[in-house]
Amino acid sequence: MISVPRPHSLQRRLGLGLAFGVTLLWLAGTVAAGWILQAEIDKVFDSALQEVTQRILPLAYSEVLNGDPPPAGDGSANRLPSVLPHREQITYIVRDSAGHVLLQSHDADATIFPATPRRGFQTASGLRLYTEAGVQGTLFVTAAEPTRDRRQAVIEAAGTLLWPLVLLLPLSQLGVWALVRYTLRPVLVFQGEIEARGRGDLSPVNATALPAELGPMAGAVNRLIARLQRALDAERGFAASSAHELRTPVAAALAQTQRLIAETPDGPPRDRAHKVEAALRQLSLLSEKLLQLAKAEGGGLLAEEPQDLARVLGFVLDDFRSDPDLAARLHLALPPRGVLLSRMDADAFAILARNLIENASRHGAADRPVHVALTADGLFRVTNDSALVPPDVMRRLKQPFERGATRAAGSGLGLAIAETIAVGAGTSLELMSPIAGQPSGFEARVQLPEIVGPS
Repeated sequence: MISVPRPHSLQRRLGLGLAFGVTLLWLAGTVAAGWILQAEIDKVFDSALQEVTQRILPLAYSEVLNGDPPPAGDGSANRLPSVLPHREQITYIVRDSAGHVLLQSHDADATIFPATPRRGFQTASGLRLYTEAGVQGTLFVTAAEPTRDRRQAVIEAAGTLLWPLVLLLPLSQLGVWALVRYTLRPVLVFQGEIEARGRGDLSPVNATALPAELGPMAGAVNRLIARLQRALDAERGFAASSAHELRTPVAAALAQTQRLIAETPDGPPRDRAHKVEAALRQLSLLSEKLLQLAKAEGGGLLAEEPQDLARVLGFVLDDFRSDPDLAARLHLALPPRGVLLSRMDADAFAILARNLIENASRHGAADRPVHVALTADGLFRVTNDSALVPPDVMRRLKQPFERGATRAAGSGLGLAIAETIAVGAGTSLELMSPIAGQPSGFEARVQLPEIVGPS
C-alpha cells in the first residue's frame, strides 16, 4: 500500500517558522548583549579598581610613614580596621620594593597576591589585579577584585534579558499565529469558495481579496471552471435536445402503432404491435427522464423567493390520483398549517417528489399503501412496503440506470434524478431499508434546504 504524504499546513509552517525565528533572534541578541555587557562591565570595574588604587597610594604612604612599623619577624602587616563589619569587594595590600607587606585592608589575604608586583592590570588565580607604584618605585599598592563578581554581574544582567523570553515566547507565538491567520484569511476564503463549487454552481471564484502572488492561481482556477462549465453545458444541451427531439417522432410512432393495433385482428401481428407499443412507451418515458436529469444537472435549484412546497406536493399528488388504483394507496401527511416555505425551486422539488413517489408506487407491494410525509422542519419522506433491499444494492441505487431486483417497468433514472436535485440544492437523498422501527419496507428521505419562517 502506497502511503500518501500528509500535506503541510502553510499557516502552521509560517507560524512556527516566525516564532522560532523570533526566539533565535532574541537569543542571539541576548548573547550579543552579554558580550557587550561583559566588555562594559570589565571597563567599569577596571576603572573602579584603578581609581581605588590611585586613591589609596597617597593614603598608604602617609600611613606607612606615620604609623608604627610592623612587628619584626612575624611577617604580619598593619591592617586597617573597618568602620563597620562588611565584606570587601576590593581588597588591597601595600608592599615595598622588596615585596614586604607594609599595609593591607582588613579582608585582604596577602598569600593570594602575586609575589612580585607588576604595574598595570593582570589576571591571576581568579583575581583581577591592578598595581600602582609611588615614591620612585619604593612603594607598591595592589588592589584585587574576584573575577567571579564580574561573571555574576554579567549572568544576572543576561538573566534579566532571558526571563522575559519565557513570557514573551508564548505571547509572540500567539501574536504570530494570529497575524498569519489574519494574513491567510483571503486564502481560506478562496479555498471555501472553490469547495462550494459543484454541479449546481460553477460561477467564477471571487479572487479580489487574494494577495498579488496568488492572483495567477485564481485566474487559472476560474479558467478551468469556465472550461468545465462549457463542457457540462454541451453535454446537458445534447441530452436535453436529444430527448426533446425524440418526443415528436416517438409520439407519432406510438400513435401509428395504436392505430395499427386497432386495425389488426387478433393474432401474432397484433401481439407484436402491442410489444412495439410497450417499447415506444418505455422510450417516451426514458426521454422524459432524460429531460428531467438535464434540468437537475443544469443548476438553478434554489429560488430567489421562498416557495410553498406543501402546495407543490399537493399538485404532484393530484396527478397521481388520476389513477384510481394508485389514489387509494397514497397517504399524505402535511405540516399542521398546511404550508412549508423553502428556498428550493418549486419545479425542482416537483421533479424530486414525482420520482420518489413513482419509485415507491412501482417497486412497493401493489396492495400496500405509499406514505408521503412533509414535516414542519422540512423533512420530506416517502415510504412503501417492500422486501428488504441488500446493503450492496442500496449503495448502487442512486447511480444512473441502476435497478434493484424488480420486474416493474422503469428507466433506472428516478433515484439518480432525485439524488442530483438534492445535491444541487445543498442537501442529500437518504435511502433506508428496512423502515425505522419496522422489519421491512423502503424509505427515501430528503431534508429540504433553507426552511423560511414558521410552518
